[in-house]
Amino acid sequence: MKRRQFIYNSAAATMGVGLSSNILAALESMSQVNGEIHAVTGMGAEVSLLPSELEELKQRLLGRLLLSGNDGYDKARHVLNPSIDRHPALIVQPSGAADVRTAVSFANAHELLVAVKCGGHSPSGKSTCEGGMQIDLSQMRGARVDLPAGTCHVAGGSLLRDLDHESMAQGMATTAGTVSHTGVGGLTTGGGFGRLARRFGLALDNVVSVDVVTANGQLVHANAEENPDLYWGVRGGGGNFGVVTNFEFKLHPMSRKVIAGDVMFPLSEMKNVLNFYSEYAASCPEELYLDFVALSQPGSSDGVVILHACYSGSVEKADSVLAPIAKAGTAFQNTIASVDYTAVQQAFDNTEPRVKGQYLKGGFVEKIPAGLIDEMANGFKPEFGLFLLFQHSGGAINRVAADATAFPHRYALANLVCAVSWPVAESRESYVDYLRKYWSAMEKYTYGWYTNEVGDEKPAVVNSNYQGNYERLLKVKDQYDPGNLFRLNANIRPTA
Repeated sequence: MKRRQFIYNSAAATMGVGLSSNILAALESMSQVNGEIHAVTGMGAEVSLLPSELEELKQRLLGRLLLSGNDGYDKARHVLNPSIDRHPALIVQPSGAADVRTAVSFANAHELLVAVKCGGHSPSGKSTCEGGMQIDLSQMRGARVDLPAGTCHVAGGSLLRDLDHESMAQGMATTAGTVSHTGVGGLTTGGGFGRLARRFGLALDNVVSVDVVTANGQLVHANAEENPDLYWGVRGGGGNFGVVTNFEFKLHPMSRKVIAGDVMFPLSEMKNVLNFYSEYAASCPEELYLDFVALSQPGSSDGVVILHACYSGSVEKADSVLAPIAKAGTAFQNTIASVDYTAVQQAFDNTEPRVKGQYLKGGFVEKIPAGLIDEMANGFKPEFGLFLLFQHSGGAINRVAADATAFPHRYALANLVCAVSWPVAESRESYVDYLRKYWSAMEKYTYGWYTNEVGDEKPAVVNSNYQGNYERLLKVKDQYDPGNLFRLNANIRPTA
């Protein structure tokens, strides 16, 4: 206490007439931890954290320890889906890898339930928790381009906009999702689709190295030569093995200007547009990324169908590649034009469906047959607030062997995503019931699903989704997280 009072007095004297907001925040973070905190373990048992233990944890952190009632606690605990309302017993906001190690070691010692949050996009809310420890990486952001090496080092809590901004400023790019406020960590460790993936591969295909804090609190560097099994597992195994504090991505030369935009059709054109998409998505050049989207608002009687395009190839070929899209049906709007790539990456930031209450299902398709098109079109009920998406795969993604990384779904033409959204004040039951029935008619046309969209699937379903890579992933899990500290993910349960 005397030490903190000394710092307070010294800071006040230095500032003279007052304290800056940064110093006030720092002083607030030094406040005494009062009272015993009740938490839960990963197995759901109750555990008490003593004030002395929490005070020791706080003193070891350069970042912040947040308890219920502290400024910033509510912002940190929430994720993008506002229908998820969970309350961690404590939240650590690390300033860097050393703080992550401290947080993980504390959680491991007390066997706490642990959630790791980067961008908070997990549709089922696995980046927050009830009664455990949330490690909120929001203070660990930044990207640095190493131009001679052709790589970019990205801090583990960074958002995709950080990666895009720094790399494009150097005339370079790599695959980085489609919504700029997505967390790099969650996107990349689970797969990493994006507007450049057909050309350059998934985000995880471009990972050169990682630094990972594993369950024992150690910081481990992994690449193709050093700790290669961890390097392999992190690329597709999600957050099962630890907290990635740094990614090194391979960059590719690319023009800042791309040809991109949306061609919009009335909902009545859905079948026509899907018939076109089923053929063109499979045959178009890999420089073209083309999504099919059907949207409606809760309570509405109509919706819109969209073909979203981003072409990053040669300008000379752009017209011939993009012209067929406008003829997919009777369009009422076409916004395709030359545009800055980073602007395209931010175009969906304010339309992300997870900002409402949301329930989601998804699966990979190798082709889009007539039967699937019929089920999609005939079962679409706009009043439920639907978001229906084919996220384009193929191209460079398909040229990687299924066992080259932990991500096995190299056969996919697209990822089919189906979600309902509702006003948070309303009951979710009717919306969820409808989506389950709608999805059951489409699911038979899919094979496997995107681990980043994991929900409440049973362990056997999760394991089978890793397909032929499961046994090797299990060995990596047994080595780096034998106690299953990191379980809020598409979880690989260790042998023990």
